[in-house]
Amino acid sequence: MTTIGVSEFKARCIALLKSVQRTRRPLLVTLRGEPIARIGPAPGGKAAPRLGALRGQLEIRGDIVGADFGNL
Repeated sequence: MTTIGVSEFKARCIALLKSVQRTRRPLLVTLRGEPIARIGPAPGGKAAPRLGALRGQLEIRGDIVGADFGNL
């Protein structure tokens, strides 16, 4: 969880809220080092697509372009 001071949060509020929406990661706002608010994504919101999330988990065997899929 990212931690940010209240003055910086005030200055960058819109960008930080969009970041929470996009990444679905909560944000902790502090005042003089003490937590005062936790900002998280709204329930039911769409998760951001994760390009490359399956990288290294799939294996291509053989020619996928010229393969004959009629035998499936």
